Amino acid sequence: MSEKDGISFEIIELLFFAYRDFVADPDSMLAGIGYGRAHHRVLHFVNRKPGIPVAHLLEILKITKQSLARVLKQLIKDGYIAQQTGPTDRRQRLLFPTQKGRELALQLSHCQAKRIDQALTTLPDQTKETAKAFLYSLIEQDDRPLVRQLNDTSPKPNASL
Repeated sequence: MSEKDGISFEIIELLFFAYRDFVADPDSMLAGIGYGRAHHRVLHFVNRKPGIPVAHLLEILKITKQSLARVLKQLIKDGYIAQQTGPTDRRQRLLFPTQKGRELALQLSHCQAKRIDQALTTLPDQTKETAKAFLYSLIEQDDRPLVRQLNDTSPKPNASL
């Protein structure tokens, strides 16, 4: 197919290259300790939502239990994530970042945040909101509430400190 077929190859390729460069620094850092992108994604969401149930993490990542088990086993064994049973359902597994895991997750996120901030400073003020709206619209409509919930930073009435 060509651009004559109504395909915007420019935007497709911009997304490919932007993603390639967005993950390059974390990929390099993780390779140094024998980890990859799957480890990054798991660690990211466990750090963002301490106490996240394994079932919810599977829903977010849309991966199989088997794929998650392999990665999670390494992260737990290496001391980046701790696992606890649920307070009411002992079959439930809750995941928490350890201090070591939190430090790594933040280190990976800092380099990505820096790349985003550098890109946004070269653009008009409203660009951040436009970019967020564009990215949300790329997400499957049924998944948007989950993503918005993950990014909700408003205080929760029963949130413990």
